[in-house]
Amino acid sequence: MNILVTGGAGYIGSVLVPAFLQDGHHVTVLDNFMYNQTALLDCCHYKGLKVVRGDACDESLVKSLLRDMDAVFPLACLTGAPLCDKDPDGARAVIIDALRIIFKNRKNQKIIYPTTNSGYGVGEKGKFCTEETPLRPISLYGQLKVQAEEEILKAGNGITLRLATAFGVAPRMRLDLLVNDFTLRAVRDKRIELFEPHFMRNYVHVRDIARAFLHALKNFERMKNEPYNVGLTEANKSKMDLCLEIKKFVPEFEIIEVQGKKDPDQRDYIVSNEKLEKTGFKPQTSLADGIEELIKAYTITNCAREQKVQLTNI
Repeated sequence: MNILVTGGAGYIGSVLVPAFLQDGHHVTVLDNFMYNQTALLDCCHYKGLKVVRGDACDESLVKSLLRDMDAVFPLACLTGAPLCDKDPDGARAVIIDALRIIFKNRKNQKIIYPTTNSGYGVGEKGKFCTEETPLRPISLYGQLKVQAEEEILKAGNGITLRLATAFGVAPRMRLDLLVNDFTLRAVRDKRIELFEPHFMRNYVHVRDIARAFLHALKNFERMKNEPYNVGLTEANKSKMDLCLEIKKFVPEFEIIEVQGKKDPDQRDYIVSNEKLEKTGFKPQTSLADGIEELIKAYTITNCAREQKVQLTNI
């Protein structure tokens, strides 16, 4: 297929684009390279790769790129609550306006889109969130992603993947994700102060996210026009559970519970991934494997000695 990936040099894209190329697809990446990342350098030998430096909100550019495409993966995003809160207008533009440009100019191409299970906000105690659970996002980021999902499913010929909190090493690395962040603190600081340690999340490795996109593309006709949770069923864990898992690999990791303070991120839920699993998809990378991988990566990048690091390339 001819595939357009906006934001294809980002955290997920830097893993997904090589997977598409290895699968024999022709991939056009549209990215503004806002982090000056060089994440796709190891893909440049593929004849099927085309890289365009540009803005996903540039309608004339997007229209020209869509012309020969079979499928579109709109990954361009200001990702996460802090970044969206810092630039709400930019967040709305790249999440909502850029998507509407695709709707306006597509010729019914397939769209597979990453939303987020943060849309569940605060779940009910002991009750798994399914795709039928009401969405109650508590951040601007969650609200915009929920709106994007609604518009995609209304437009038709699309699939939305409600991603669990991602973790793991990618060529364009992110340190702000919970598992990646906590593991870095264990390796570098040997301690962490934990607010509201009982809060629950679901997790999924970035390479399993890429596999889920490939699975959705290959099974598009039977999966289309539906949302799907994407996560590790066995990785519905509290923040304390996560720290204790990391401590297995970093025994000197000190976990300090802080009483009386609220976590700025009030999300608290557990998620069922049964709907996607019934289509034949199963994540392959465990939380423990991801933590072990991250420790190796932080050793390579010397994060244990640096107080402030930017992992652009690993």
